[in-house]
Amino acid sequence: MHFIFSNEVVLLFDFWSVHSPAGMALSVVVVLLLAVLYESIKVGKAKLLYQAAVSLSIPTSQLTEETDQDSSGSDSPPVSRTRLRWFFCHFGQSLIHVVQVVIGYFMMLAVMSYNTWIFFGVILGSAVGYYLAYPLLSMV
Repeated sequence: MHFIFSNEVVLLFDFWSVHSPAGMALSVVVVLLLAVLYESIKVGKAKLLYQAAVSLSIPTSQLTEETDQDSSGSDSPPVSRTRLRWFFCHFGQSLIHVVQVVIGYFMMLAVMSYNTWIFFGVILGSAVGYYLAYPLLSMV
């Protein structure tokens, strides 16, 4: 297999069939935006993980109190709320991860059309997404 420069391609689904230069340009823009979204989700997921770790961190004093209360047989409401918050944060991050994986596979399958224009759209979109999104990590 080899990459080709062509204005005709079927991308991902049968209904996404391109037969003109304008259609190819629009498809490249869509794939580029998909790659930018992928990079943005990566950064957003990292920020959420950091914020969850900071907001859900349990101070050492609360851990010793939890140990004392567990030995007496009572359940601590703040700890159960913390566990529930952790569960919801983890569930949300898992959903975001699934969306990221799906978008990543869509981009991979688009590149596997072996159309050079689509390949350039994915590469340029990844570069633009990285350039725009990664400075946001320093704002944490």
